[in-house]
Amino acid sequence: MDELPPAAAPLPSPALPAILVDGDACPVKEEIYKVAYRRNVPVVVVSNSAFRIPVHPLVRRVVVSEGFDAADDWIAEAAGPKSVVVTADILLAERCLKVGAQVLSPAGRPFTAASIGGKIATRAIMADLRAGMGEQQVGGPAPFSKADRSRFLSSLDEALVRAARAG
Repeated sequence: MDELPPAAAPLPSPALPAILVDGDACPVKEEIYKVAYRRNVPVVVVSNSAFRIPVHPLVRRVVVSEGFDAADDWIAEAAGPKSVVVTADILLAERCLKVGAQVLSPAGRPFTAASIGGKIATRAIMADLRAGMGEQQVGGPAPFSKADRSRFLSSLDEALVRAARAG
């Protein structure tokens, strides 16, 4: 697929389900492609840098500027009730939830309107802890596991079913 500048890249049709991927650090891109091919759902991988994607009519790459939150802005603008957004970014998840999108973490955990507030609060607390610790390390997320991949595949299927029903 050709790389298109963000302004020239058409948004996915709001009438059809689509998977929007916050692509720079997404560990489940291969799983996303498998599900997309099986369900015949388009995928848009949005990133600040170019990397290889499959040559397939359902998969498209959008490389945005390196500006702060440029990929997040593109995804949030493109997201809607028929979208499934895959991101680990809590603030992007909140923006996408507000427009009715289904949002999944790469570990297959859905972000919901009921859970996002607590996740944002935890993020702020962790940022404060890291700032106060200086050079010391504050623990990060657990290593990505096979169980995470399996949960993600199941959650993506479920989210696409919900997105297809959304109006």
